[in-house]
Amino acid sequence: MNPLGALTGRLAAQGVHYAPEIVQAAAKHGLDPALLAAVAAQETGGPGANGGRNVVGDGGHGRGLFQIDDRWHEFAKTGAAMNPSANADYAAGMLSGLLRRYGGNVRAALSAYNSGSPDGAGTETTWGDGQTLDYADSVLRHYQQLEPHQGRPQRMSINLIGALTGGVEGLVSGLFGGSTSAASATDGIDPTSLESALSQQSSAFTNINTLSSLAQSSPQSNNLMSSLIDGDDDSN
Repeated sequence: MNPLGALTGRLAAQGVHYAPEIVQAAAKHGLDPALLAAVAAQETGGPGANGGRNVVGDGGHGRGLFQIDDRWHEFAKTGAAMNPSANADYAAGMLSGLLRRYGGNVRAALSAYNSGSPDGAGTETTWGDGQTLDYADSVLRHYQQLEPHQGRPQRMSINLIGALTGGVEGLVSGLFGGSTSAASATDGIDPTSLESALSQQSSAFTNINTLSSLAQSSPQSNNLMSSLIDGDDDSN
């Protein structure tokens, strides 16, 4: 199984609905798939639930898995907004843009996703244990359910996919000792080793240091980059 497929299976096993669509969107926009899944869980899942739903909410204004609001987003007025794949892609694009805008500050990006302000508390959620959390903290609690071995992410370096596809020659040269071909530079890396590393560090899609350490510690491999990029060089 390729790394994206393995991540999809792991999230699905944890109750994430539409895991393939979420992982695909996260990979395209250089996000941690578990963080994107946590946003869906917050938006349309509920306290304690890992899986979001494809619904119309917020008094008829929130569309789909990630509740894109038709009062602020033209996309939400289109039929595509109720397509889980398109909805996840739109949400991932927004979240990656917000992470960029706020210097990788996860809390600020999540707050702005919900309230429009990096400092806003946003929607409050009361969990089964009686704890009431603001929007960002509630998303991060979902995240810790999906990634119990991880701490609460404070900052994320974003857009790994864009870095790989936008400056591939220089990047590959730096990481793989002078090779200028993504395919040739990665011939021979064991996908099982890659999946293990991704499982241990969920920010592998967003942290260039993870890829660098893999390159230094693993034998040369088969299509690592094409697995990560998944044939798509579009990044926002």
